[in-house]
Amino acid sequence: MVEYPVKYSVEYPEKLSRGILILRTLLGWIYVGVPHGVCLMLYGIACGVVLFISWWAVLFTGKFPKSLFDFLLGYFRWGARVGAYMSFMTDKYPPFTGKE
Repeated sequence: MVEYPVKYSVEYPEKLSRGILILRTLLGWIYVGVPHGVCLMLYGIACGVVLFISWWAVLFTGKFPKSLFDFLLGYFRWGARVGAYMSFMTDKYPPFTGKE
């Protein structure tokens, strides 16, 4: 049995931009929250369907299908990047993807 440990790491930035900090504090919910929020909401609905399908696949085959696992992993990566950006852990704007 292969275990999938969770590793969450954020590199400490040497310098943060004060302008971006002010912009994110005042308008972050507009320019980050709205586009990423809508996309993640739709992606989350699809993940619910995929999770239901994968539950049945695990029940009958005993294995989690790799493609479904990668789909769910992309959702969680994307959400973690948006969360890190909105929590002022990084100045790098999160991409609209769940890839590494």
